[in-house]
Amino acid sequence: MPIFESDDISINYQITGTGPRVLFFNGSGATLQSTELLIWSLSKECQVLAHDQRGLGLTSIPDGPYTMAQYSADAAALLDHVGWESCSVVGISFGGMVAQEFAVTYPERVERLMLMCTSAGGSGGSSYPLHTLTSMSADERDSKMVTLSDTRFTPEWLASHPADAQMMGMRQAQGAVQKTDDVMRGERLQLEARITHDVAERLHHISAPTFVAAGRFDGIAPPVNSEAIVERIADATLSLYEGGHMFIAQDPTAIREIRTFLATGKRPSEK
Repeated sequence: MPIFESDDISINYQITGTGPRVLFFNGSGATLQSTELLIWSLSKECQVLAHDQRGLGLTSIPDGPYTMAQYSADAAALLDHVGWESCSVVGISFGGMVAQEFAVTYPERVERLMLMCTSAGGSGGSSYPLHTLTSMSADERDSKMVTLSDTRFTPEWLASHPADAQMMGMRQAQGAVQKTDDVMRGERLQLEARITHDVAERLHHISAPTFVAAGRFDGIAPPVNSEAIVERIADATLSLYEGGHMFIAQDPTAIREIRTFLATGKRPSEK
């Protein structure tokens, strides 16, 4: 994968697929490697530019603190590097926060905006403060993440829904992998930047057609936060899917409708 040198940071990035150009922003602690299946799925119909955000993956870990504006500026510099004047922008969870920051800062560069399981912050409502999980024991953290991921996920639910149980088991296994001090430092700096996220009163600057998608049972970014985003953007629609924070893996209609929007601009309400 190529590396782009920009100011204080070396950014690891990739471009996959063919079709309409799409800039992809990843979630908290996520890397190109950990979300390769999602990126691959989007690249079936689009040309996807994705990168390890500052402090994560193969991108360098500059000294902190980090700001949401820095994450946005990193992406703008990357677009300049690859020669993309504008494109569609998609962000998931934390990446949706960065995508909003990018869209209000560089509205002329955004052709379409796709936001998934995310929040505007401030008066638009904030996602669950994930940085508080670090003070919990491993067992407490695992238990909390289960219900945050999907508010239906009681022991009884998971016992009768093996696919959901398997999904959570895989997530917990990933979380149990030992991390280096540098990896943990980069993730901590990202979570700290997330605390300051607030674009609610700037969302009116977005004029691009916007599609907001959320899981009905998301405990991290509840649907009411997505509703608040849609209320603040002139041309925005919302679709709720049968799942939680990982609704893309739970409701097969979600990824199809997301790809259709990115490829053609059609939203589920626009048949």
